[in-house]
This record gives sequence, C-alpha cells and structure tokens, in this order.
Amino acid sequence: MSAELKKSESKVSLRSNKDNKLGPTYGAKEKKIKAPAISRSKRAGLTFPVSRVHRYLRKGSFERIGTGAAVYITAVLEYLTAEMLELAGDVSRDLKKTRIIPRHIQLAVRHDDELGKLLQQVTIAEGGVLPFIHAVLQPKKTQAKLAEIAAVNSIKSNSP
Repeated sequence: MSAELKKSESKVSLRSNKDNKLGPTYGAKEKKIKAPAISRSKRAGLTFPVSRVHRYLRKGSFERIGTGAAVYITAVLEYLTAEMLELAGDVSRDLKKTRIIPRHIQLAVRHDDELGKLLQQVTIAEGGVLPFIHAVLQPKKTQAKLAEIAAVNSIKSNSP
C-alpha cells in the first residue's frame, strides 16, 4: 500500500495553478514560453500588411480564401507601388524637384508602356495631361524657310 501512495504523491506538485495560488496541481505540466509573434508580412519579407489585405478579401464576396492569396496580392501591390514611385522619382529628379507630386506620377505612368496600359482608364487627381501638340496644329514651314535651313546646313558641312 505504501507503494501506491508513493506513486500518487509523485504526481502531485506544488506549482501555481490558474488562479496563481500555491497548491497541489495534479498532472499539471509546466507552461512553455511562447516565441514572439511574427507577422505574416515579416515572414513573407513584405512591407505592405498581409493581414489587412486578407481581411479585405474576407469582407469581399469571396467564399473561400487561401492564406497564400493574401500574400500574393500584397506582393503584387507592393511591387506596382515601388515601380510607380521609382519612375515618379526619376521624373521629379529630371524636373529638379525634391518632392513627388501627382503630376510626376501622371507623367511617369503615361510614359511607361506597361503601367500606361494597366492604368489606361485611371484618372490621377491633379495629374494634368501629357504635353502633346498634333502635327496639323504646328506652324507650317514655308519654302523660303526650308531653303534657308538647307543653306545653313550646307555652310556648316562645308566649314572646316
């Protein structure tokens, strides 16, 4: 009988239970320390919030959404944004400005073939329009001006 008591006593431990009171807990295991939570954006190596995109997808009219869908869409959005900002930054640098304004984004998007096709139906607020004058509206060159231009070109080519 003493062997049975020893077995039952071995299962009893004096650890704090749920109520933080010291007392016997039967068969309780020690709590494991959890690793700090890592966001899905950090796991995927993205800056944009994967969880927020996933929440928006759930609120949409989709019945089932895989976890990879939100990561993929977030990566695409981040790539497109980075591409647009890079091109707009180049435009602003060409215009000797330090800030990107909507006009720079408009010029960058419309001059890029792929982004222009993707955002063909999009209106960028305060973006303005691309500078373009149709050839018909350009002032016509007269025969006298053409002869004068030809003479100047021939003089330049004959000069040593």
